[in-house]
Amino acid sequence: MPAINTNTAANAAVRYLNINSAQESSSLSKLSSGSRITSASDDAAGLAISTRISSDVTTLQQAATNASQATAILQTADGGASNISDILARMKSLASESSSGTTTNSSRSYIQSEFSQLKSEIDSIATGTRYSGQSLLDGSSVFSSGVSVLVGSSGSDTITIQLSSLTSSSLGVGSLDISSQTGATSALSTLDSAIDTVSGARANIGAQESRFNFSSDSISTQTQNLQSANSAIKDVDIASEQAKLSSAEVKTQAAVSAESAANQMPQYLLKLLS
Repeated sequence: MPAINTNTAANAAVRYLNINSAQESSSLSKLSSGSRITSASDDAAGLAISTRISSDVTTLQQAATNASQATAILQTADGGASNISDILARMKSLASESSSGTTTNSSRSYIQSEFSQLKSEIDSIATGTRYSGQSLLDGSSVFSSGVSVLVGSSGSDTITIQLSSLTSSSLGVGSLDISSQTGATSALSTLDSAIDTVSGARANIGAQESRFNFSSDSISTQTQNLQSANSAIKDVDIASEQAKLSSAEVKTQAAVSAESAANQMPQYLLKLLS
């Protein structure tokens, strides 16, 4: 029914104009952000899942840093242990020389002098092998009792770093004296035991380092897979969204034209009164 109080056609045109304009704005927002979900109303469930995945990815990225730091600690400790092993080998050589019957007592005093210096150097290396200000090989830091390193997205995904004390006293060589043939002969077995202890400590360090290396590879794989899954949920399909935007733009222009035409209808009705 033709009427001038209520312009039904204009109201309908305005309603569709608002719908099309909102769709156009939504598409522009998604294309400019690169995200399919720009507000919770776009996909509430997808947003919740994506947020959780993003949190896991962030945690895994920090876990990768943790694993790298742990590997650096172990490499530092292994370097110090390697030097101590070399010193013990030299000390055994000196003890072997002193235990020989062809070595004079005066020569043994010189050998003992170097031997004592090497014992002091073991303690110096054990204390001086540090990471972030903490000595790694003298038993004074938290690493002697074990430190848990987070290498996953859960608090239970940890690897423990534990380092042995490699001071002269803990190795049993602190009180050795090779200034006599008897003392030198006795020192040989103790030095063999100390060398075995250092070798065992290095093997343990190597095993821990290997585990961190595999953990780093696993973290990298997990991170890549989660990022891919999050992309499938959250990232916008550019081609599809551009098609929606083009459609919305056309419909918005059509609604504007319809609104303009609808606004002219009451004026046409007024001509019936003349």
